Order: sequence, then structure tokens, then C-alpha cells
Amino acid sequence: MTKYMLLQTYSAGEACDVPMTEWSPEDIRAHVEFQRVLNDELTDKGELVDAQGLAGPEAAKNVVSGGAGGTVVTDGPFPEGKELLAGYRIVDVDSEDRALEIAARISAAPGAGGTPIRQAIEVRQVMSAPA
Repeated sequence: MTKYMLLQTYSAGEACDVPMTEWSPEDIRAHVEFQRVLNDELTDKGELVDAQGLAGPEAAKNVVSGGAGGTVVTDGPFPEGKELLAGYRIVDVDSEDRALEIAARISAAPGAGGTPIRQAIEVRQVMSAPA
């Protein structure tokens, strides 16, 4: 088994140009239910390690430290565009192909009006430290 992190971003685009804050309550419920059902399926198969939504970039903090000196904490990041990291899943699956299959399902989650959001899902293998 190999772990993969599936990073779900949101950016206004071709298929999903309406921010979730402007979706109807029914569309939001359908989207959240889709995510819940997918998580339940992955849990039942023993593939889901973790899944979380993330607060918006306006709540993010950047921390920089040189080790010996003081730590600097700033607000942000504030992306120049409309893209933001919305959440992630970590899956433990038999193959990269299975991770890609799950990412494709996430990308097809319903959005405004039930139209698939078609957001790009970044798939990255979780690496362990070298021995």
C-alpha cells in the first residue's frame, strides 16, 4: 500500500465559476453529501487515512524562524488569483492508478446547479524520510 495526498483546490473556471458562498443551500448540501459518501466508501475499503476541509486563506498565517532569533508570524498568504487550497484527503491505496481514480471522482463533485466542479486535484505520493 502507498499513501497519496489528494489536494483539492478551488478556482473559478470553466465549469465552476460561481463561488460556493453563492451556491443555493441545496447545491451546498449535495456537494457536502457527495464528499461524505465518498469518504464513507473509502473508509469501508480501508483506503481513507484522513480528509479535511481547510479554512480560507484569509485565516492563514505564515511563520518564519531562523532558529536562534525571533519568530515572525504574518497574515496570509493572499493569492493573487481566485485559487485556494480547499481541502485534502490522504489515501492509502494499492497503486497510483487507484489514487488517480479517486482524484477523478473528487474532481466530478457536484457544484452550482449540480454541474460537476471539474477542479484539478493534485495527487502527490507521501514520502517517508530516507533510512
